[in-house]
Amino acid sequence: MTTDRDYYEILGIGRAATDDDIKRAYRQMAMKYHPDRNPDDDTAEEKFKEATEAYEVLKDSQTRQVYDTYGHAGLKGSQGGRGFGFDSFGMADALRAFMRDFGNFGSFGGLDDLFGFGQGGSRGPRVFKGEDLRLTLKVTLEEIAEGVEKSLKVKVHGSCSECGGSGSAKGSSKSVCPQCSGRGEVRKVSRSMFGQFVRVQPCDYCNGMGQVITTPCSKCAGDGRESVDKNISVKIPAGVAEGNYITLRGSGNAGPQGGPHGDLIVFIKEIDHDKFERHGDDIVLDVPISFAQAALGSKIEIPTLNGNTTLDIPSGTQSGRLFRLRNKGIRHLRTAGRGDQLVQVLVWTPTKLDKTATQLFERLSSLEGIAPPKSSKSFFKRLKDSLGV
Repeated sequence: MTTDRDYYEILGIGRAATDDDIKRAYRQMAMKYHPDRNPDDDTAEEKFKEATEAYEVLKDSQTRQVYDTYGHAGLKGSQGGRGFGFDSFGMADALRAFMRDFGNFGSFGGLDDLFGFGQGGSRGPRVFKGEDLRLTLKVTLEEIAEGVEKSLKVKVHGSCSECGGSGSAKGSSKSVCPQCSGRGEVRKVSRSMFGQFVRVQPCDYCNGMGQVITTPCSKCAGDGRESVDKNISVKIPAGVAEGNYITLRGSGNAGPQGGPHGDLIVFIKEIDHDKFERHGDDIVLDVPISFAQAALGSKIEIPTLNGNTTLDIPSGTQSGRLFRLRNKGIRHLRTAGRGDQLVQVLVWTPTKLDKTATQLFERLSSLEGIAPPKSSKSFFKRLKDSLGV
């Protein structure tokens, strides 16, 4: 569990709250503290995990009843031999739970292993999952347009090279916990006017492990982990956007004393481009042209995300005109096809004129039929029309 705070207090609701009240309160908190809106904010991350854990418990009538009766201890163990699986609730679990009920926020990891309740009848030593890790990966617009595979070097808690993750010194072994007899949990009986209640909770002598280390490993001091550099390959699909994230299962920290690895959550950071501006899967490019090119027409070479191409400028082109290059934008995420490239031509006005140029412009201004129109669409209106918004 991430918290021992009261779940109702976390969500700011009363114990008589309806299912709709619970869902509404959680959604407000999750949107406020979601990591997309609070990058690199550890406090917001903890609040997001707390709120999601509270929501997962209270939205289900069965777990809510157990919590209302026994509190947190009832969820850590079970009354009828059923574990509820909240002991290792991590960031990846919180993100998957949020996406499951409130829409996919861009995770491209598998969503089929959403966290849930433990299997009924489970007993014996527990294992604890390692912590989830998160990092931000910067990608260029060119990489986003086509997709890319990146190699990352991440510092994680891996299994101890000396003891293999067991936490015990070589030649020694773990012994059965004398307090819980290897069950990893203890039963406490309480009586009230309503009868006898059996509360099952993790053993505090062995921390729920069911076993105790007799001779700790000298390298990891019994934790079973050490800091290591890990090389990880991550595939970034075409069409991702700022704030999307990819969950790499099992690439986070190893769990203590041989526990399973947590996940690595990779958040996408889009690097601003020096030429192009992104609008969804379309890109916009500003290109300056001269008066002569605009008036007489011209062929100009312009950049695209895949090299240069030629653009025909017809005679009489006005400053701010938009040209559309089909299928020169960003590939669509998870679907076929790609966006377009919009090119806005801007007629360049010279700031310094020599005598000859001044005379030519004076002659041009005296000619009839070259007055500009009284009104025209703004650039933003033309852009919205081109983008279909």
